Amino acid sequence: QVQLVESGGGLAQPGGSLRLSCAPSGSVFSIAAMAWHRQPPGKQRELVALISRGGTTTYAPSVKGRFTISRDNTKNIVDLQMNSLKPEDTAVYYCEANIQDYDRRWNDCWGQGTQVTVSS
Repeated sequence: QVQLVESGGGLAQPGGSLRLSCAPSGSVFSIAAMAWHRQPPGKQRELVALISRGGTTTYAPSVKGRFTISRDNTKNIVDLQMNSLKPEDTAVYYCEANIQDYDRRWNDCWGQGTQVTVSS
């Protein structure tokens, strides 16, 4: 499967902001929906935000109004702008995308994850 690469994770203070970015490691034929998930320590992975090819977005209630997902279909990039960060946002954040390769196969692709830590 195609590998997704995340960037932008790190340490932020409560109330601060962080921007995550994700893109395929190589060229792809097409990308449908893209999403961000997160897994807090000792917890299950959860969907944070999703964006369709056309730009329709959905958010987890816990992040709605604070996080914004966006995409650039020319660059095949999906971003997650995180504002008003809280300690409970601390987690490993994963990018997911539904990708069609040049053999016309559709693949559910994931990144390796990027750590986000919110602490004073």
